Amino acid sequence: MKHEVISTQKAPAALGPYSQAIKAGDMLFVSGQIPFIPETMELVSEDVQEQTRQSLENVKAILEAAGASFNDVVKAGVFIKDMNDFGKINEIYAEYFTDNKPARACVEVARLPKDVKVEIEVIAYLG
Repeated sequence: MKHEVISTQKAPAALGPYSQAIKAGDMLFVSGQIPFIPETMELVSEDVQEQTRQSLENVKAILEAAGASFNDVVKAGVFIKDMNDFGKINEIYAEYFTDNKPARACVEVARLPKDVKVEIEVIAYLG
C-alpha cells in the first residue's frame, strides 16, 4: 500500500528517525506528541494539564495538515508518567474529544522522551 508522510511546522519536529504522521490509504497514524512548543522545541511547562493541552494541540496541528480533525480519530494512546495524574489529564482530553470519543488506551510508563509527563498518539480514519 502506498503511503504519504505528513509533516507540519505547526507541531514539533521529530526527535528521531520517524515522521510526525503517515497517511496509508484512508488511515492516518500520528506519532506520539510530547508537550513541546513547535517554535522553540521547549517544554511548555511542568504542569501536567498544560502538558496535556500542548500535546493535544500538536496532535491537532498534524491532523489539520492531513485534512482531518479530532472528529476523525478512531483510536488514541495516552502515555503518562504518573497514573495519579489520570483525572487531570482526562479533564483536558475531554475538551478535545467532545462529540467523538475514540477507543483509547492510557498507560503509565517508566519514562517518556525528555522526561515529559504525557505523550499522546492517535489513529484517524479519513475515508
